[in-house]
Amino acid sequence: MPELPEVETTRQGILPYLQDQVIDHVIIRTPRLRWTISQTLFNLKSERIITVKRRAKYLIFQLELGYIVVHLGMSGSLRIVSAQDPVYKHDHIDLVLSNGKILRYNDPRKFGAWLWTASLDDFSLFNKLGPEPLSDAFTAEYLFSMSRKRHTKVKSWLMNNAVVVGVGNIYANEVLFSCGIHPAVEVAQLTKQQCELLVCNIKQILQQAIKQGGTTLQDFIQPDGRPGYFKQSLKVYGRKGEPCHCCGHPIESQIIGQRNSFYCPICQPFCNSQKSK
Repeated sequence: MPELPEVETTRQGILPYLQDQVIDHVIIRTPRLRWTISQTLFNLKSERIITVKRRAKYLIFQLELGYIVVHLGMSGSLRIVSAQDPVYKHDHIDLVLSNGKILRYNDPRKFGAWLWTASLDDFSLFNKLGPEPLSDAFTAEYLFSMSRKRHTKVKSWLMNNAVVVGVGNIYANEVLFSCGIHPAVEVAQLTKQQCELLVCNIKQILQQAIKQGGTTLQDFIQPDGRPGYFKQSLKVYGRKGEPCHCCGHPIESQIIGQRNSFYCPICQPFCNSQKSK
């Protein structure tokens, strides 16, 4: 699934082609993805795209009339094509621009979403989202206060969008390794110092991944067709049985919150957490 760096990479890739351009019309070949595609999109014509923003893993196309909200789901991708480019099996939606370019949405698993809202203030999918991890609102003080009296495992907790948005499975694994925190540690055991490490490493690793175009494992490609290169920087994710880059011990894995978690038992000992005072 595309995570925050992949979605942000997509936003940055398509923005120069879309900003201040006019949507001539929309072609919808599949009326339902994860949810039924908003009816407004079927009739959308002659609408200027003011900008493209991101909230969590959602892309927001700001128009003069309202907002198109897009989620890439498990396998969705966006690319800029021309009218002469062939349409492939899983090309479900085209935003046809008045300059002849097309923003094309491809999604083999059809688990993405294309929605419409006149206002973001009352958009239900955004109501319970936590702060953006790269924003000033995401601080060690905030994270520590959210962790008190919580007995969730830290790996699952970091992936909870109500705590902080956009830290998916890949990057949660990488962040915990960088912090030396075992993924099964209970959140209530985190110290203030560990929360400082978590916030610092979340920001650094996500920023690094964005600079490298995200992580390509299976489905993700950048809008220009290139893969994401952060895969070469992964320290633990997907490396079960391979030697740890720091100590040489084989990377291990276990299922936490129904997701595979990768860690080094030497660099991330389970006993490393202490009760915070």
